[in-house]
Amino acid sequence: MTASANGRLSPSATSQLPSTVALAGRLVKFCNGELMGKKVNMTPKYKGKSNMSVKQNICMSLTTNIAGESKLRELVLERRDPRTVVAIILGGGAGTRLFPLTKRRAKPAVPIGGAYRLIDVPMSNCINSGINKVYILTQFNSASLNRHLSRAYNFGNGVNFGDGYVETLAATQTPGEAGKRWFQGTADAVRQFHWLFEDARSKDIEDVLILSGDHLYRMDYMDFVQNHRQSGADITISCLPIDDRRASDFGLMKIDNKGRILSFSEKPRGQELKEMAVDTTVLGLSKEEAEKKPYIASMGVYVFRKEILLNLLRWRFPTANDFGSEIIPASAKEFFIKAYLFNDYWEDIGTIRSFFEANLALTEHPPRFSFYDATKPIYTSRRNLPPSKIDNSKVVDSIISHGSFLINCFIEHSVVGIRSRINASVHLKDTVMLGADFYETDAEIAALFAEDGVPIGIGENTKIKDCIIDKNARIGKNVVIANSEGIQEADRSSEGFYIRSGITIILKNSVIKDGFVI
Repeated sequence: MTASANGRLSPSATSQLPSTVALAGRLVKFCNGELMGKKVNMTPKYKGKSNMSVKQNICMSLTTNIAGESKLRELVLERRDPRTVVAIILGGGAGTRLFPLTKRRAKPAVPIGGAYRLIDVPMSNCINSGINKVYILTQFNSASLNRHLSRAYNFGNGVNFGDGYVETLAATQTPGEAGKRWFQGTADAVRQFHWLFEDARSKDIEDVLILSGDHLYRMDYMDFVQNHRQSGADITISCLPIDDRRASDFGLMKIDNKGRILSFSEKPRGQELKEMAVDTTVLGLSKEEAEKKPYIASMGVYVFRKEILLNLLRWRFPTANDFGSEIIPASAKEFFIKAYLFNDYWEDIGTIRSFFEANLALTEHPPRFSFYDATKPIYTSRRNLPPSKIDNSKVVDSIISHGSFLINCFIEHSVVGIRSRINASVHLKDTVMLGADFYETDAEIAALFAEDGVPIGIGENTKIKDCIIDKNARIGKNVVIANSEGIQEADRSSEGFYIRSGITIILKNSVIKDGFVI
């Protein structure tokens, strides 16, 4: 491929690109034609400036030396300037692996940690990194997600974004045949809103950060972006070092001795897995750590140069739907794609089992991930709830969220969500209780009892183990939820619950009558 002076790319005679390639079991069309958008500068954007600053800094004059250091500091600040970065948070698909928690809500709106929602994690990482231009792409069950975003991150009563913005972009129909489709994947979702990056307020945007709305981790995105810019990469992928035990659950990457990504393999096994082993000391791991974790897996967190992203989506791969399985693997030979090491806690909250375990892991001493970080807090909507009231109860290795009532109960290794009501002689063990959206008054509770109804919360003398209790659930007296038979999968929605991966899930707004046994 050759680049002409007017910014057009054309295949050379000796390196003609194929018009189609097989990826993920289907053909992806590659287009040959004129570039759409701005001229693509294939040289590292910051290389020239960096060399100039270093040369100026090497001199004998003290005055010039100080000036050189000042320019170097300015260059570092320019590289870290978050005003030149826009973040796109992907709302995810139908969330079938998290069903029934996603029955009436999008994946990023699923509550976590007692008082937060999954979307709060990437949103807070953006805020703590200084990035104040954020788009959230949504498609499925987005009502509760939209409500939460408007309460937590708008200009009136939420986090103040200064000259930035937080905008929800829902899948919508546009003129033409292609405009009638839903988002077909991560790349297609961004492609359908590509025009936003050519808008007047995007003129200063240089890099686009692509994030997922269902991961749990704490990360300074500007460190990530700065590494991307200093390397001169077209695309940088944040990756985790992992061991043999977990490697086959991820898409793995092969890198050279400079951290450039050469190839990808999706969930390899056996000999194919062994061939994906790399020297992770290249990315900064110690020799000892590198021996324990010889593989690197993609986190699904990317940063693209804006011009590269637009041209990949609109010109190079106009029919590819997904970043991770199509566009990025197919771009590895043409573009400079770099791996960025993130050697800290990260969890994909994509299944009921991972959701359950990640919540309970918050109760560990010390926890692998903590919401208690004053310098990098996790933000959420302001609810103005009172402190929890705990009367003659025992709480062991648990999290009790605000606005809850605990009366003469035993809470063990559990997470209790906001506005929860747990009554006398209740024993909760290994349970994630998501809480409630509202309180019932004493008069309303008395009226329910008078009609043999069940109020929101957990009734007296109930025993619950290995369970997720969704919001506003009403669990009566003398109920036992233990799955003593060890059933792995069951649809008992008519009775108010499912069993998935051996975990009982009490549905949102469901009623479990007095004396019921699961």
